[in-house]
Amino acid sequence: MYDALAARMDTSLDQNFATTVITFEEHMRGWLAGIRRARDAAKEVRPYDQLIHLVRFFQAWEIVRYDEKAAERFIDLRRQRIRIGTQDLKIASIALEHDATLLSANTGDFSQVPGLRIEDWLH
Repeated sequence: MYDALAARMDTSLDQNFATTVITFEEHMRGWLAGIRRARDAAKEVRPYDQLIHLVRFFQAWEIVRYDEKAAERFIDLRRQRIRIGTQDLKIASIALEHDATLLSANTGDFSQVPGLRIEDWLH
């Protein structure tokens, strides 16, 4: 997945890429859960390698905060009863506050957020 995205990023005219702290958290939690689920030391190798790959992939990126304005936007979207997951709604709130285009394969959920620009570079 990361290789396909990196290849697309290399050819993009816009080279100003960032990720949200929420996105980084989700990826980190996933690999940490894989490490916890491993039943023996040999099965921990792959999730630990993927954790290293994750850190290296994101190390050159700006990681955008979930700040007070994004939190206010999140609360407003909740009041509008946007029916997507909490983490996705936080990501959308950050993107809206920064007038950013959100890159995600999850266009079904994110398309429910009014005013959010979405592109899917993985399909």
